[in-house]
Amino acid sequence: MFSLDDHPQRYELANELHARPSPALKAPGTAVYLAVKRPENAASRDRDADRAHLIDLLDRFGAPHPSPGANHYFGAIGRYHLKWEQHTEFVTYTVFGDGVASRAFDPAAFDVFPDDWLQTAPGKRVTSAHIRIDTMPDTEDEMNEAISKWFVSESVASTWVLERAAMIAGDFRIDPAGHMRFAAFIGKDAGDSRIGRIVQRLCEIETYKSMSMLGLPLARNLQAKLGYLDGELTHLVSAMSRDDEPAEATLDELLQISSELEDLTAATSFRLSATKAYEAIVHQRISSLREARFMDRQTLSEFMMRRYDPAMRTVKSAEKQLTAMARRSMRAGDLLRTRVDVQRSEQNQALLESMNRRADMQLRLQETVEGLSVVAISYYAVSLAGYLAYPLTDVLGISKGMLTAVLTLPVVGLVWLAVRRIRHSIEK
Repeated sequence: MFSLDDHPQRYELANELHARPSPALKAPGTAVYLAVKRPENAASRDRDADRAHLIDLLDRFGAPHPSPGANHYFGAIGRYHLKWEQHTEFVTYTVFGDGVASRAFDPAAFDVFPDDWLQTAPGKRVTSAHIRIDTMPDTEDEMNEAISKWFVSESVASTWVLERAAMIAGDFRIDPAGHMRFAAFIGKDAGDSRIGRIVQRLCEIETYKSMSMLGLPLARNLQAKLGYLDGELTHLVSAMSRDDEPAEATLDELLQISSELEDLTAATSFRLSATKAYEAIVHQRISSLREARFMDRQTLSEFMMRRYDPAMRTVKSAEKQLTAMARRSMRAGDLLRTRVDVQRSEQNQALLESMNRRADMQLRLQETVEGLSVVAISYYAVSLAGYLAYPLTDVLGISKGMLTAVLTLPVVGLVWLAVRRIRHSIEK
């Protein structure tokens, strides 16, 4: 025995691979299927409410409850068997019964779901399907006649599956009772597990097809909004090239458009991503059936190519358009911010040049003031020196005017030197 400790989720993750096995079914038989989803915030719903609703149904038949926190259940309810699965956005109920009604697709098969129980469901019906599991007739013509009687001929898809182990058919239309209809004609050599896988694939194809189609109205609404925003963005880019408006005003408008695009991205990213994931599952489930043409009728793949794929292309186109516009807005914003930065740099350069001119003027004014200061100081210094030297006029035999003239130049020179030295000391 190893003494190494297991990761806390090792067993949970290993058991997840075996959590939803296909049921083992016999032909003839009937399966009724129901998928329920909350209209808003389904991924973050209260999952305990889903389990409580399941327990309510089980209590009506006296059936045992699922384990706490379980996301799947399989067990007997009266003379039927119920398979319940909890998914990321929706919950599914599949009820299997033996035998088929004399009336094809009799709505009474759904009576296993009580009306008052349906009304209290924590969500709305995404889809429901009635699957008739019948034994394969001796000839293809008999199957073809039944298909023509049960389904709308212009949209019915019918195909051999799993190396002709069965033939399945459905027209993906809602019947008067509100359900999709599918028929499966089972060959004699098909085992119970294979029949169960065929029925499960039909339920999965219908469910994931319906879930992926939820992205189509969102995509159409998104395209309408993007059309308006595209016109606004084009106008702004044109205004940038013509330089009709101030760059700051254009940048504000562009930021508004960018914020709207970000809001649209946040509001639609989950649904658009989920649509792509569901579409991939639909095509994978159809591929796993290994189709072969039945008589001259269209296969499931051909039906999806003609009716389903165009809707998915619309969703993908809207997502690509949103991504392209977001990138375009980002590039335009970068260009506009560059223009604003260049304009601000030019303004700053002009401001610095203006400041330099003011500094030069102040320097010249300072030099002028210094000159005037030298003159004024020299005037008072010469006067003081003259008063001090006037007694020497008699000794030297010169007049006071001559003495003042002699003193003027040395005094002015000394004052100039003193002022210059003071200025140099201040600059240091």
